[in-house]
Amino acid sequence: MSMLAMGLLFGLVTLLFMFSGAPIAFALGSVAVLFMGIFMPASALDTITQNVYEEMASITLLSIPLFILKGAAIGKSRAGQDLYAAMHVWMGRIPGGLGIANVFACALFAAMAGSSPATCSAIGSAGIPEMRKRGYSPGFAAGIIAAGGTLGILLPPSITMILYAVAAEQSLGRLFLAGIFPGVLLVLLFAGYAAFRYKREFKMAEAAYLSSGTHSSLLERETFSTREKFEMLPRVVPFVLLLVGVMVALYGGFATPSETAGLGALLALALIAGIYGVWRPKDVKPILASTLKESTMLMMIIGMSLLFSYVMSYLHISQATAEWIVALQLSKWVLLAAVLVMVILLGFFLPPVSIILMTAPIILPPLKAAGFDLIWFGVLMTIVMETGLIHPPVGLNIFVIKNIAPDIPLSDIIWGVLPFVVLMLLSVVLICVFPGIATALPDAVMGVVGAKP
Repeated sequence: MSMLAMGLLFGLVTLLFMFSGAPIAFALGSVAVLFMGIFMPASALDTITQNVYEEMASITLLSIPLFILKGAAIGKSRAGQDLYAAMHVWMGRIPGGLGIANVFACALFAAMAGSSPATCSAIGSAGIPEMRKRGYSPGFAAGIIAAGGTLGILLPPSITMILYAVAAEQSLGRLFLAGIFPGVLLVLLFAGYAAFRYKREFKMAEAAYLSSGTHSSLLERETFSTREKFEMLPRVVPFVLLLVGVMVALYGGFATPSETAGLGALLALALIAGIYGVWRPKDVKPILASTLKESTMLMMIIGMSLLFSYVMSYLHISQATAEWIVALQLSKWVLLAAVLVMVILLGFFLPPVSIILMTAPIILPPLKAAGFDLIWFGVLMTIVMETGLIHPPVGLNIFVIKNIAPDIPLSDIIWGVLPFVVLMLLSVVLICVFPGIATALPDAVMGVVGAKP
């Protein structure tokens, strides 16, 4: 069988298994085992367990369950609601401050928890009702939380970036640093849109009141005393210090990523025990159960995705595809645009974990040959995959929001997130035009390495 026919058959069978409704891990694992049985030596089937174990035997991957534990500890407590409340009180006097408070609360919580769904759930459960109570439109309230939640895969510690670092064989520390300024850029873009949208909705509410006397809570102004502001800090500052401490330990060279993850998890458990009294076995059990469930699911996807990639490599499908892309001699920016469009299309159906592990062997060699910095590209790819969390048909964050605010129509949520998709794509353009947004910080902290775009 020719390499072209082999590649087309492999892709077709993969699509059939994907659309069969089988869980992603089992779909990818089934395709891999099927092609091993038909096109590889019979002895290959005896090494499936060994191959999966060897592919997953990475000290970097060890940090994933520990980061999940840290996120579960913070997410299962009232830390998210308290963080949101503190942001609301401190930003109450800013026009559109409630929306901006949601953005900043999402960013801080995402950096502490490292999970997009956890961020949406923790901040959204408090933020969406508050915004609606104060007159904000349901679609905007849902959209800003869904979009803010996506920061969980960009701001460190990011499980998605951990997997990219493993797949691309890049420094995890550099990748984490590279995500900070782009994350700040997205926060500023989201906050700017929140202020713009507030002014627009405020004018509409004001016009409705003047023309028909219809009163909106959006027209009411809230003020908080200095005492109320400082009363909110004791429950929030320890978690912010935890975030800063974890970052210092990681980037200061005091601990490896896995050690940092373990330290962060233990400190998070200690904080929720001390601040919220979550220390009894019945209180800790849901945290451990959630961690075990999410870690098992994620590690199964990782293991099967790595086996899938191993079979592609053994059959020379990934190498042949990469060589074909290089032979097209596309200009570097056309190549980059084509790759990012492919990632967007894959995001319609697949989660970021699978996209990274399935595509890395194919897209990274041509991009490296074109002279792109793979750390810089990892940031772009992460932002593009963020859009997959808030656009249909998968749009994980959309369904998380629908679960916590079931009375908001799904169409309103989708229309509410579309402006944020546009802002994410704008950030991609800005990082392409000004690559230093992603590369300046890691170069300053860890030195200049490799070519720049």
